[in-house]
Amino acid sequence: MRGFNCRAVRLDRFAALGMALAMPALAAASTQATQTRITAETRDQSGHTQAALSINVAGEDGLPASGTITIEDEGKPLAGAALNADGIAQVTIGLVPGPHSLRAVYAGDTVHKSSTSEAAALNALASSTPDFAISVSPASLSLTAGQTGNITASVTPVNAAALTAPMFVTLSCSGMPDQSSCTFTPENVEILPNATAATTSSLVITTQATGTRGHAGVVPHHEANPVAWAVLLPGAFSLAGLAFAARRRRWLSRLSLVALVGFVTVLGATACAPRYNYFNHGPTSNLPTPPGSYTVTIDAQSSNGVTATTHTTPLALTVK
Repeated sequence: MRGFNCRAVRLDRFAALGMALAMPALAAASTQATQTRITAETRDQSGHTQAALSINVAGEDGLPASGTITIEDEGKPLAGAALNADGIAQVTIGLVPGPHSLRAVYAGDTVHKSSTSEAAALNALASSTPDFAISVSPASLSLTAGQTGNITASVTPVNAAALTAPMFVTLSCSGMPDQSSCTFTPENVEILPNATAATTSSLVITTQATGTRGHAGVVPHHEANPVAWAVLLPGAFSLAGLAFAARRRRWLSRLSLVALVGFVTVLGATACAPRYNYFNHGPTSNLPTPPGSYTVTIDAQSSNGVTATTHTTPLALTVK
């Protein structure tokens, strides 16, 4: 009987081990294959070639996928974007003169596998005026709320031989989710005459987690202060009585003025003052960066004092 129980226990253990080993395979089998398609067309903007791209990602069941895509040129990341509810991303990027082979890479999500589109061959015409193009690497960033991420923004000169003086490009970003920020170092990059190599800037994206901003030496509490109420309530009733009586006696009006000044002073030293409340109760809790997929726009602008040149590129940001 004892031997039978041992074999039963061993069988149960083997069954549990088999289930544990099978779970990843079952999870992988539950994810759907996807198909990513890209369509592209070029257009000229003030002598600079832009590519208007439309990317569509769908699962094997035909339903749209969610998440982010990255645009690559010969394997080099250029830009990224979040898919909308229809599984589509519209991206416009600037191209340096010459041939290009653009692909869209879908990162996948919890129910969809990653996939890569066919290449779209484009050709950007040479520019006769000095210009630049902006790109980011990596073009897709995934962060948990409270984390920071690093991106490299590259400003590539276009026809810098036509420059008669250095060109300065200012970098900024827009479309950031709430409770997040972006910082460029440096914020301004310089393109020298005859330059061909890209100039880079480090972009740091910061998200915020739920929590309380700590204050040294403060233990937050929210109990009412009985001493403060003992001063405030009688003081308020006394002022009301003085104000009523001041209509009949002149000396009471002076006394009420003095009492009012004293009452305001007491308010400044009690829990009714914001400064008092901060030092005795601590700051309020931070709101977290909302989870989701976002398309952040990286803006690059240069001006010669008469006209301004602006180019943008999208960056895909996922907050968990």
